[in-house]
Amino acid sequence: MTAMYGLDPRYRLPMGLALLLWLSLSSRLLAAPPDYTNDIKPILERRCVVCHSCYDAPCQLKLNAWEGLARGAHRDRIYDVTRLLAAPLTRLEDAEGEAAWRAKGFHPVLPDGQNAGGLMLKLLQLKQQHPLPPGPRLPDSFELSLNRDQQCPAPEDFADYARDYPLWGMPYGLPALPAEEQSLLIRWLEAGAPGQAPTRNIDRYGDAIAGWERFFNQPSNKARLMSRYIYEHLFIASLHFDTVDDGKSERTFFRLVRSETPPGQPVRMIATRRPYDPPGTDRVYYRLIPVQDAGLAKTRMPYALNPQRQQRWQQLFLDTDYRVEHLPGYDPDSAANPFVTFEALPVNSRYRFMLDEAGFTIQGFIKSPVCRGQVALNVINDHFWVFFVDPELLQAEGEAHFLAEQRANLRLPAESTAGLLNWLRYAEHEADYLEAKRRAVKQLARRVPPSLDYLWDGDGDNPNASLTVFRHFDSASVVRGLLGQAPQSAWLIGYPTLERIHYLLVAGFDVYGNVGHQLSSRIYMDFLRMESEFNFLTLLPRDARQAARDDWYRDAGEHVRDYLSHIKGYLFGHKMLYNGDSAIKFSSAEPLPELYGLLRNKFASLQPPGFRLGDSPAPPGVTGSLERLQSMRGADLAIFPEISLIRIDGDEERRWYFTLLHNSAHSNVSELFHEQDRRLPEEDSLLLANGVLGAYPNQFFRVEADRIDNFVDRLTGVDSESAYREVLDRYGIRRTASDFWHYSDLLYLDYQRLRPLEAGVLDYSRLENR
Repeated sequence: MTAMYGLDPRYRLPMGLALLLWLSLSSRLLAAPPDYTNDIKPILERRCVVCHSCYDAPCQLKLNAWEGLARGAHRDRIYDVTRLLAAPLTRLEDAEGEAAWRAKGFHPVLPDGQNAGGLMLKLLQLKQQHPLPPGPRLPDSFELSLNRDQQCPAPEDFADYARDYPLWGMPYGLPALPAEEQSLLIRWLEAGAPGQAPTRNIDRYGDAIAGWERFFNQPSNKARLMSRYIYEHLFIASLHFDTVDDGKSERTFFRLVRSETPPGQPVRMIATRRPYDPPGTDRVYYRLIPVQDAGLAKTRMPYALNPQRQQRWQQLFLDTDYRVEHLPGYDPDSAANPFVTFEALPVNSRYRFMLDEAGFTIQGFIKSPVCRGQVALNVINDHFWVFFVDPELLQAEGEAHFLAEQRANLRLPAESTAGLLNWLRYAEHEADYLEAKRRAVKQLARRVPPSLDYLWDGDGDNPNASLTVFRHFDSASVVRGLLGQAPQSAWLIGYPTLERIHYLLVAGFDVYGNVGHQLSSRIYMDFLRMESEFNFLTLLPRDARQAARDDWYRDAGEHVRDYLSHIKGYLFGHKMLYNGDSAIKFSSAEPLPELYGLLRNKFASLQPPGFRLGDSPAPPGVTGSLERLQSMRGADLAIFPEISLIRIDGDEERRWYFTLLHNSAHSNVSELFHEQDRRLPEEDSLLLANGVLGAYPNQFFRVEADRIDNFVDRLTGVDSESAYREVLDRYGIRRTASDFWHYSDLLYLDYQRLRPLEAGVLDYSRLENR
């Protein structure tokens, strides 16, 4: 036998010894620790990333990437509206290696030489030893508010933590992991947590990456200025190659980054606080790198790169006849002002670039770079529509001259670190700008009176022409098209405002900034919201504008008058951006609702499928019953959470999802604090959307299709907390539910199937305990 296989009989092992060696090898193979990429990473993404991701991860423990897991945890918060000095940067790209992160104050959660199993193992075992107590609600000892005092024990402090908070094992405030997953994690941690950052295979994208990097790194001044402009607008984008991914079950997203190295060499990323900060090198190269971490619904912002896009940008920025004599620098006094930095780029090209994906542009300040921001988002209503000034109205030379004249008045708070004390200067600039704009609008109206033709129509086929924005207290969502019968307000945005929104709250917003920076950014956004609303009001008859404005700014009293005294003539007084009449022919005594109807008709053909109730594949009986929820109005709705996800189970394992949004009404949104004092609960409403909308659900429901009428009857009859809890008892999936993780897993799989580009891991930190 041995000769048959080429083995010399002299080297045969005794049968008994060979058997022992085989058994030893087999036991070692069987006892091999779980693989991080294939076994552990999926568990972390489904169970842990639902809370530990983005800037608001408890204890800065980000588990959506290996680098965050290896970095560990920190006691300091990133979100701190009281700090007087900007905080040090702790993004995953701001340090490399364990020693560097320990020097920044992070302590390990994985096992190391001093902590067998590590802090993570101890927290999992604490949950095993002390599972959630029985009952529908968590005990009051659980602190679930976002601003709670976080306990971030280092390994040496764990004994005290376990004694003081025995129920606070991980996952915190949620059911324990399924036994098989718990066993895999424990075996992996006990084995020393072997692993490394996984790398994605991007071979199929090689040609696309090379082509785009050639495009971004052309040597001419026109091309270099274009690429800088594109980068400063797309640095947060989840870029994808839709033509390469066509027909593929999986896709890879990419980031556009600044690099010290040109295409063809390994990327050496330039990490700065803001995308327009000095790069520290004479030549910047723009490179594409794959996104390695778990996709998060709250930060995913898909943006397609394809040959049509490249041709479009070639037309807008390179084929257009203009000259760039000198490239702008990165001086802090000018780099934050796009009207200075990109003055050489044609205004129409810049505006068209932003309009082509206007939903992405508006979504920028809604979703990123912050993960939550009640102070920033309480500047907007809970439900409003957004439209855009038609670029064809712009006379290129005149618009460029106007912006050049006004560039000092268009400066943004992000330029300075002086913070809150600077708001008065910006208010003065805004007043001067509005006065100049009023004169410009008056001249335009002589040529083209305000009408529906003022609004960009998407060039006939672009669904970004109209948007709906929903605010969910400290988060928000943007959808293309018009949802809801009547919004709480509406915006009409032109190029200067659209550009300033981006540079104020995306490119120029520093989540690590001090209280002055954050509050002055919020105050300045007041200016931009008011200007956009006043633009919209010019579409109304002249004698109807004041009433609409007064309704949107009810009880905007002394506080607002004090800090906006420089522009209060436009807010409270006789001034309007345009005092002439609208060219729209109104036929009713209520022109504002009539205008909303005209706009729904104008943009009906551009309404993309997806979130409308009629887009659901559910049986008509299901959608018809659920539609009754939208008729609910009034103070009783204060009981309802911001976002409720409803899953309807049909036969043959068919499932349909709907999102119930609670739109809270306010007398005005022009004050920084005391939001509750401005609530108008009697004007609250509900809106039902098809599918999954919003990244931070507050409540889950599961309803059998044949019980839909009972569910709706009981929900429409809710008039007290006890009545709401009775509905939860029958149809709710609470934090404590024994099948919570099963519901969560199906939701994630279905979300990916229904909206593969936008879908990501949802954030469970806002789930209620009722």
